[in-house]
Amino acid sequence: MVKLNQIYTRTGDGGSAGLVDGSRVPKSSARMIAIGEIDEANSAIGVAIAALPAAGLADRLRMIQNEMFDLGADIATPFGTDFEAHALRIIARQVTRLEEEIDAMNADLDPLTSFILPGGSMAVATLHLARATVRRAERAAVALAAQEQVSADALAYLNRLSDHLFVAARSVAAAEGGDVLWQPGATRSS
Repeated sequence: MVKLNQIYTRTGDGGSAGLVDGSRVPKSSARMIAIGEIDEANSAIGVAIAALPAAGLADRLRMIQNEMFDLGADIATPFGTDFEAHALRIIARQVTRLEEEIDAMNADLDPLTSFILPGGSMAVATLHLARATVRRAERAAVALAAQEQVSADALAYLNRLSDHLFVAARSVAAAEGGDVLWQPGATRSS
């Protein structure tokens, strides 16, 4: 269990950060960038939750926020260390659950006939912002995976999560009158 009595440690003042195995890496490393992007994505999900009614989707997103901490721990634990046996890793079942939730939300939605604009109500807009932020976290994790081993399930989780947030935004928009559709060239002068 985590216990923090003191928030600052001064150990990062020189520009390094500690990983789960006790090693230190530069804060500018691909691993720390991925961890930071995951943290930002989790915060964006928190903003979306604040814009939603208290139950239903908000409850599912709170569960996802917890999994995002698991994902951060996964990325913060390099493969091939003594900590590997005890590493907290994202598992395939978590990815499958996201897919099941996507399918359930998508079942009642009309098929897309246009790209949609990331807006509408505050709830829809914050879900789209969270989706875009998760995509950035995914790009950072993929960049890390090009340099070091990263769990395939962690990468799949991020990919599926952005899809989940997209469909969640569409689901909320549908209840509020529908998606805001892109109108190609709408502002061109003739």
